[in-house]
Amino acid sequence: MSSNNSHIRTTHAGSLPRTDELLAANEAKQRGGITPEFHELLEASVTGIVAKQRKLGIDIPNDGEFGHTMSSAVDFGAWWNYSFARLGGLEETTVDRWAETAVKRSTPGNVVLTSFPDRRDREAFAEAYADPTSGILAHRKATTQPKVVAPLTYTGHDLVASDIKNLKTAMAATGTEEGFLAALSPASCARLANDFYTSDEEYLFAAADAMREEYKAILDAGLVLQIDDPSLAESWDQVNPEPSLEDYLKFLELRVEATNHALRGLPAERIRLHVCWGSWHGPHTTDIPFADILDPVLRINAGMVSFEAGNVRHEHEWRIWEDRALPEGKILIPGVVSHATNVVEHPELVADRIERFANLVGRENVIASTDCGLGGRVHPQIAMAKLEALGAGAALATKRLWKGAEIIA
Repeated sequence: MSSNNSHIRTTHAGSLPRTDELLAANEAKQRGGITPEFHELLEASVTGIVAKQRKLGIDIPNDGEFGHTMSSAVDFGAWWNYSFARLGGLEETTVDRWAETAVKRSTPGNVVLTSFPDRRDREAFAEAYADPTSGILAHRKATTQPKVVAPLTYTGHDLVASDIKNLKTAMAATGTEEGFLAALSPASCARLANDFYTSDEEYLFAAADAMREEYKAILDAGLVLQIDDPSLAESWDQVNPEPSLEDYLKFLELRVEATNHALRGLPAERIRLHVCWGSWHGPHTTDIPFADILDPVLRINAGMVSFEAGNVRHEHEWRIWEDRALPEGKILIPGVVSHATNVVEHPELVADRIERFANLVGRENVIASTDCGLGGRVHPQIAMAKLEALGAGAALATKRLWKGAEIIA
């Protein structure tokens, strides 16, 4: 990944809305398996979404995560659930983690994650979360998650090879030089129910060794790898009662070590880490401040850091960089349009957000992005309008930061 030379480059956080045709094909695949017709549709769909990204001004596109099966048009978990088909050692359950009622309490010095519904934000706004008209988790289709019952292994070689082939075909067809694929982090992978490993450390490093195979395949193909790790930030809300910051940072330390174990020897300059506070449309009043986890985030061996900076809960955190120097070799990928609202950002606002970061860390070190994936979170029409606003805002910021220089497409 090179630095900006003459313009602010653009990308996004990964997931883009699937077409009705692709959603229907995914459903048919679940019933009858993969057919040649499915492969043809998937390849054509990826080429189509890459072409659309490029037309809207996205410099560094991906496959929209179309190879990661989305259960329905509203899906907050495909970024995680896709891995279930690519890992050995799992056993199906009837448990939907978003609806699980189990309660696990942490104590000082002992951080454990409770169930998703027992999150502190959901406790504080129980009425809103329970109201299907509130817009929180509305229209979500229930999905079950497996548990670990044997050694974790990576079995998704054919699936990741398909993702790679489809994206590279699309890049060739659209004249795109740089593209990325997203993959699950070890820490997020190791949040499945576990009936096999005897310690967090053993479980995390097993997940790291398994997912490393996917990371290597993506990088060996010449693509950029995005590690999706919302767990670094949003696990804080899943610790009940609220832990001390010291205990939480100790909890993260092992997760950082496992991630770096998975990334050992891999080219950091072609790895980006995506951190977010979860994609659900809730109040997020119990999100941990970015400043509190910045050190662990920066210790991960990724040359680029993607994070939420465009929504109303985290936009103010750009000020972190007033007092913090950007480490040598790191590039920031701030979100400047958000998945958390149906309001489409004005390009002038997008440009202002980009310029804040560029003026603090250098225009060459900022790639403009979305807060999180747009697929499954906002309507497809709105998602494309947000990408268009992102491209237009980056063009405005470029004119100001390069004093009228022409954008290189």
